[in-house]
Amino acid sequence: MTNERFEVGRHVAASPAEVFAVLTDPQGHVAIDSSGMLQWAEGERVAQVGDTFVVHMDRESLGDLPMGKYDVTVIITRLEPDAAIEWTISGTVQPPIKHLYGYTLEPTPEGTLVTSYYDWSQIAPRYRGVVNFPVIPEAGLKATLGILARTVEKH
Repeated sequence: MTNERFEVGRHVAASPAEVFAVLTDPQGHVAIDSSGMLQWAEGERVAQVGDTFVVHMDRESLGDLPMGKYDVTVIITRLEPDAAIEWTISGTVQPPIKHLYGYTLEPTPEGTLVTSYYDWSQIAPRYRGVVNFPVIPEAGLKATLGILARTVEKH
């Protein structure tokens, strides 16, 4: 981890395949989002690097920038079935900022160790000092993992 990347982990009582199914579904991203920014999504389940889907966003949920409602295209940059998914976004701000979000999944006897990360080390120089990074705090990733666990665990 660097000062431009953080990651958090949580054990989830579900198989890597069950977790991966949520993470490759555009609606799954909306369902587990703890920020409140992701409103709804359009697109098919992602299956390979380069696949995309659209997420309708509401920045008012964060209250940090007066962007209101806008759309972003999620672009898959890494995809390993039942093991890893990573993406960047392209949206209102152009050229794209180049921050990365992702998950790695490691099978455990109890289910899956899910690690969520946010990496803004590759952001374009023009955005440094203009946009406050991280956009999503570490606590936001932890909360999303809690919602993910609630979504996939069978009680």
